[in-house]
Amino acid sequence: MGAENDSLAVVAGAVLDGLDGPAIALDTDYRILAANRSYRNVFGNGADVVGHTCFSVSHGSVVPCDQAGEACPMQLAEAASAAQRVLHIHHTPRGDVHVSVEARPVYRPDGSLWFYVEFLQEHPGGTATASAETGLVGRSPAFMRVLDLVHRVAPSMTTALLLGESGTGKELVARAIHDASDRRERPFVPVECSGLTESLFESELFGHERGAFTGAHAAKPGLVEAAKGGTLFLDEVGDIPPMLQVKLLRLLETRTFRRVGSVEPQEANFRLICATHRDLGQLVAAGEFRQDLYYRICAFPIPLPPLRERRDDIPLLVETLLRRIPGAQHLRLAEEAMECLRGYAFPGNIRELRNILERAALLADGPVIRPEHLPDACRQTAAARPAPAAADDGPHGGMRTLEEAERDYLRRVVASFPGDRKALARALGVSERTLFRKLQGLDSAQR
Repeated sequence: MGAENDSLAVVAGAVLDGLDGPAIALDTDYRILAANRSYRNVFGNGADVVGHTCFSVSHGSVVPCDQAGEACPMQLAEAASAAQRVLHIHHTPRGDVHVSVEARPVYRPDGSLWFYVEFLQEHPGGTATASAETGLVGRSPAFMRVLDLVHRVAPSMTTALLLGESGTGKELVARAIHDASDRRERPFVPVECSGLTESLFESELFGHERGAFTGAHAAKPGLVEAAKGGTLFLDEVGDIPPMLQVKLLRLLETRTFRRVGSVEPQEANFRLICATHRDLGQLVAAGEFRQDLYYRICAFPIPLPPLRERRDDIPLLVETLLRRIPGAQHLRLAEEAMECLRGYAFPGNIRELRNILERAALLADGPVIRPEHLPDACRQTAAARPAPAAADDGPHGGMRTLEEAERDYLRRVVASFPGDRKALARALGVSERTLFRKLQGLDSAQR
């Protein structure tokens, strides 16, 4: 087996060096048999990595990915007997980066598994470390699921529909899709659909000719023309009135349009991305959104998680936002203040977190943001949190049951949430009936 691996390493090394991107060959024990020059430069700091395990080089880990909370592409490829791709966070000399890893199993003539080849590609749409640059930042599993979908849909012309609450970063995700596509050198044109009247919608989207209406003193190209060769991003597409939905559907079906006041059709050339905070399925059922338009734009839905579902990212987001807020680059959060933010429900999501940090930056006289610089709702959350039990308390060594942990969490969010019960249920991702039942159980437990 050793001789077989040695000869394989020689052949694989020659083949892999002909590839542009990082690539490695691995045996079934995760050991690198061969690595091309690109892989050594990007992940191995130029050193020889042959004989090392893939997880020690890319993760600095002593156990395979599946034992460290990540999916192992080799195991997935073996189970499927076909190429499989996952998104990981890999260590590089430049810091941690998001990397798409595609593993392909290679079989002997007798059908037995011989070795694997992995192709690696750095994901340009986000960063795993704090950054002063605009763009997506995160490491949590919920964030990684979004980034994986971005990476898969970006190279295609498929329409992506971004679904998420207000403040979850839908425009940033749309820009990430555009930046990872082959249209990245062409314009990214966002359109805010909320509040557009019929005449304004047509004029903004399609443009108008001189004299088309009162005040049209010169011809003006529309946003569809501005997005030529690039990406058109329709934000809050669920707010478009039904009469205007017809015009949008015609644009998407015919890929042509006419400027207001013109009879000459023009060809549209754009990649479409839509976003909404509304439930389009419910709007279709209520007759408020056209079913044919819904199916046209919902080819590849991407649910964006609220901040409460990616709490592990809060410290990273705080560091990033402080770097991006003018005048706040020198500030840091006290641990007590960070705990307040970790326990807060964030109904306004990342946008609310930025607002909280901007306010705190103005209130802090020194370099440290403390709990007193945060809004009352954040501090009340921390105050409502029960003190941890001693390690030898109770029959479970101080551990609480899941039911107790849920009750404690409900007490905190009920005390800190600024909206009504309906809004709270929506923020928690449950029905009002479920929330009412849980609150009844909370009241019973307090008696």
